[in-house]
Amino acid sequence: MSLSPGTVADAARGNWVDRHAPAWLRPYARLARWDRPIGWWLLLLPCWWSSALASNVVGATWPNLAHLVLFWIGAVAMRGAGCTYNDIVDRDLDAGVARTRSRPIPSGQVSVRGAKIFLVLQALAGLAVLLSFNWFSVVLALCSLLVVAAYPFMKRITDWPQLVLGLAFSWGALMGWSAWFGSLTLAPVLLYAGGVLWTIGYDTIYALQDIEDDKIMGVRSTARLFGDRAPQIVGLLYAGAVLLWAGAFWSAGIGWVAWAGLALVAAHLGWQVVRVRLDNEALALRLFKSNREAGLILFAGLVINGLV
Repeated sequence: MSLSPGTVADAARGNWVDRHAPAWLRPYARLARWDRPIGWWLLLLPCWWSSALASNVVGATWPNLAHLVLFWIGAVAMRGAGCTYNDIVDRDLDAGVARTRSRPIPSGQVSVRGAKIFLVLQALAGLAVLLSFNWFSVVLALCSLLVVAAYPFMKRITDWPQLVLGLAFSWGALMGWSAWFGSLTLAPVLLYAGGVLWTIGYDTIYALQDIEDDKIMGVRSTARLFGDRAPQIVGLLYAGAVLLWAGAFWSAGIGWVAWAGLALVAAHLGWQVVRVRLDNEALALRLFKSNREAGLILFAGLVINGLV
């Protein structure tokens, strides 16, 4: 399929960036993946779970709405910064993969120097949000930068880059709790561990799109490692995630509505495992994106639990 000038192969056609963003902004918006919101949703949702879990523990009717908004702004900024950094590091690899060679840096829409400046601006926006929280949360968030910095290099040295992605993307499961309490307990740690397994599972499904190109380029992934057993192993990862989330709920003493939400999430994840096919890239992308709904169900269960 031919692409319109400047568009990116793995972005939805007719997205808001292509339709409405000023021409000068579009390459940078694509670099930050503003045309693909699923990434910031998956970064944001663990923050919201953790905040809602903490609000249940303190007996609040609602999660702290200011925290939820700040986490949203921070997720968009830091996801964009992470993608920009990743594309700077991976520009040569991206040029050799059909799905990614149209991205702004390998296609020449954005220079490496311009991308670095844009990276700094996004990081500063994220820092401004972070400084709105307590100092424990500030230090905790800064610790995640070590994992974020390492991630782009993992696909070159290990079959488990999805594990490192999970460590980074699930960090918000610690942040929401620490923003309330200025400390951590077992509940957010279990929530975080479940998020890590969930991320490995859904990003393995995502990586099914690139198996053949990854073989050619020497890029390693759990999708390649698991091979024909990928659906079964993703199922085990999802089951482990649900068990760890259940441990977090039990540790926090959460009520029945949240447990009902967790049951619905388990059913949704099971549906993904049943549907996934190794040779259907379009289906893999749809199933990957459906994890936003899975995460929102978990969040909704916690919020409704607080109401009742």
